[in-house]
Amino acid sequence: MKVGILTIGNELISGKTQDINSSYIARLVTAKGWQVAVTMSVPDDENAIGGALSYCMSLAEAVIVTGGLGPTADDITTEAIARACGLKLVTDEIVLANIKERFEKYQIRWTDNNAKQAVFPEGAETIRNVIGTAWGYFLKRDGKIIFVVPGVPAEVQRMVPESVLPILRRELETSASYIESRTIKLSGITEARVDQILADVNFEALGVDVGFYPGFPEIQVVLTARYSTEQEAKARINTAEKHASERLQQYIFAYDQDTLEGIVARLLTEKKLTLAVAESCTGGLITDRLTDIPGSSAFLERGVIAYSNKSKTDLLGVSEDVLRDYGAVSEQAAILMAEGVRSFGGCDLGLATTGIAGPAGGTEEKPVGTVFIALADGRKTICRHYSFRWERRRNKTITSQTALMMLKRYLRGESKHG
Repeated sequence: MKVGILTIGNELISGKTQDINSSYIARLVTAKGWQVAVTMSVPDDENAIGGALSYCMSLAEAVIVTGGLGPTADDITTEAIARACGLKLVTDEIVLANIKERFEKYQIRWTDNNAKQAVFPEGAETIRNVIGTAWGYFLKRDGKIIFVVPGVPAEVQRMVPESVLPILRRELETSASYIESRTIKLSGITEARVDQILADVNFEALGVDVGFYPGFPEIQVVLTARYSTEQEAKARINTAEKHASERLQQYIFAYDQDTLEGIVARLLTEKKLTLAVAESCTGGLITDRLTDIPGSSAFLERGVIAYSNKSKTDLLGVSEDVLRDYGAVSEQAAILMAEGVRSFGGCDLGLATTGIAGPAGGTEEKPVGTVFIALADGRKTICRHYSFRWERRRNKTITSQTALMMLKRYLRGESKHG
């Protein structure tokens, strides 16, 4: 089955907003074993929307459209699609009541233009939006199916996997076909190296499609099998996964929907361990990732952003002598940061980062990208030195990833924790 992806918005065309919806939806579609036939982005213009929709429908059995469902004058996606399909617009009173109830619940002032979000092409079936006010919908036209959802990434990432894909499979998949997929998530390796390592695996002979999807700081290897029975599809995937995992084991941190921070959270909770984090160069990224996990208060005691030398001394007990003799970016400072935050927090574990994110601040001895990560458990302290090569934001991101990988390996009792 071929799927088209159409994203709408002036902000996408101007470059003011990055289009992350297309790549996100494409990954989901591909993981289901379907083919992405076309991706397009167009402005909030009725003719552009109508023309792009027609083109996508000519190449695909289904089109997923995002954006332009808000209450403002430039949100014209529904009007454009209705006109392109020759349909009237109608108000769904149930959806309208739901939107008004949400406004009242959150004490948001109601304005009449919000009623626009309850207007749909005649005959469309609505798709509930549990985190926003603009509902989605889908309709069938000329043997094709059109899905329309809001453009807010958080809403796309909730509505597409939970509602759009199940409807898509129900409407267009045949009972004689079963799709099984497996996603292997890797860190600390390049896409080229992954391809090289897996070069001797004949996935075609195994009856499995393989795709590489890099998304800094991780790479996803997606295996997909499509067969007439669930049993055969799963058997093919399991065999292919075994071959891939054996070769990539040291880089694998998760499978399918699991995340690195989610695995760390689960391990800490299972082992009934508490954690305190001291961050300098990562500026709170590690703590942010961990607190994205529901129930993180069960294991995360505190997160400290100790950016200045004074804060490292005042909050973590790093001596001024160490900072003077070795510098804030040093193994000695990182160790004292990890031990200090663990001790002051009364925790089982202390994790710390310090480094030079760039673009300035590097020296010949300690260039930009120099990072130290330390993990203390009260008996011993592990510290690792890394030299990253990215720009500032990526250096911060890869440091948070590496620190969580170190923590995961420690919790799993792996001999090498860095």
